[in-house]
Parts: sequence; C-alpha cells; structure tokens
Amino acid sequence: MDNRCDCLADSNRLSNPILYNILSRMDNSKPSRNQVDCSSEPHRCSCERRRTVCLKRPAEICKEASAVLVKTIHFMRSLPAFNQLPVNDQFSLLTSCWAPLFILGLAQERVSFEVMDVPADSMLKKILLNRQERRDVEREEPTMAGVGKLVRCLKKFWSLDLSPKEYAYLKGTTIFNPDVPHLRAALFVEGLQHEAQHALSHVVRLLHPGDHERFARILLTASTLRSVTPSLLTELFFRPVIGQADLLELLVDMLFCR
Repeated sequence: MDNRCDCLADSNRLSNPILYNILSRMDNSKPSRNQVDCSSEPHRCSCERRRTVCLKRPAEICKEASAVLVKTIHFMRSLPAFNQLPVNDQFSLLTSCWAPLFILGLAQERVSFEVMDVPADSMLKKILLNRQERRDVEREEPTMAGVGKLVRCLKKFWSLDLSPKEYAYLKGTTIFNPDVPHLRAALFVEGLQHEAQHALSHVVRLLHPGDHERFARILLTASTLRSVTPSLLTELFFRPVIGQADLLELLVDMLFCR
C-alpha cells in the first residue's frame, strides 16, 4: 500500500507544474469549516501546514491579545533605565522586541486560542482584484505552520511555570538587546541586559535552589521567541482590530504618549 500524501501523488501525475498549482488553488478555494485546536498539533503534510488560518473566536481572543499588548508597552514605559535611553534607541528596541515581549505576555497570561481554515480566494477573484488591495509590503498570512511555532513556544513556557518575577527579569533581558543595530547607547544596553540576566539567575536560585539547570532552560526557551515573526502576530491577533493601520506606528504612539 502506498502511504504517500495524496497531494504528492497528484503532483507526480501532473507533468505541468503550473497546471498543478492552478488546480491545487481551485481545490483549496472550497470553503472549509474544520476548526483546528492549537492546543495540540498532530503531524501534518507540508501542503496542509501551508494552509492559511484565522482565529476561531476573533472578538474574544483579539480583546485578550490587545490587553496583553497594552500591558507590554506599559511595562516598557515603567522601566526607568529604558526611559533614560536616547529616543532613537527606544524606537529601535521597541521595533526589535515588541513581538517576543508580547509572546511572553501571552504565556504569562495563559492565553489559549483556536484557529480555523480560511477559504482561499478563487483564481478568478485574484485575477480581477489583481492584488490591488494588498499593501506595498507583502503581509505574512497566518499559516498552520506559523501558528504551530507560536503554540510550541507557548507550551514550552507553560511547562516551565515561571513566577511573575522570573517573567519580569526575562522580559528585561529581552528588551535590553545590545545586538539591535545602530544603537547609540549599545554598551549601556549591554550592561542593562547583564543586570537583568544576573537578577533572573538570582531569583531562579532563590525559588528553585535544587534545580541547577533551570536558568539555562529558561534562556534556551527564550531563544525560541524569535522563531515567531512580528508579521504573523500582527495578522493573526491585531489585523481584525486595526484594519489597514500600521501596528508599529500605534505602538510608537502608545510608548511615547506621556
């Protein structure tokens, strides 16, 4: 018995890749009402993982996500050391770190969600629209694969069961990233990151004296934050709320509006 994926078998039967792509898109344009629980992600073939998805309960989840984002920006504004940085450095750090900070907020608030398939536009509709409704910068439509990265990242943090203080100092190490290009106060930022890491290490030893590998596990888990793109977070959680607005511009307004 041939256990290969049906889509692979179909692609082998079609000698014309352009024709195959057209037929595939026509097949994917059929509405799908299958809801996918992001609390678990079984093995999927690559074609299924590329399917675009959206939130199952957008009104409820977008509200929770917006609250987390507001708390994220408030946390940054509340740091005296951050406010001492040049404005351009603050902007650069915001641009670099808002997405991983937001994911940490989702993990800390235990925000869970489900997604469902988004029916693809028909080929005729795409031709008629001629993609004129798209912005100059191509957006990253949320896919099952992208959402899967986010879910796996959240699960890793939930398995660590971090305390509020551990989350706070981990956020500090994330904000003060000296590797962000063109920082005027890069050495100062590097010192702040070392302070945050030292404080995190101290809290970990205090709360978990017998777990000598916990600090390393936390930092290793934190390295997965960058695997989730800001574009995916924007399109999944905030595009239904902000419409065509630029999320980064809104974040800048929130951060610098005193």
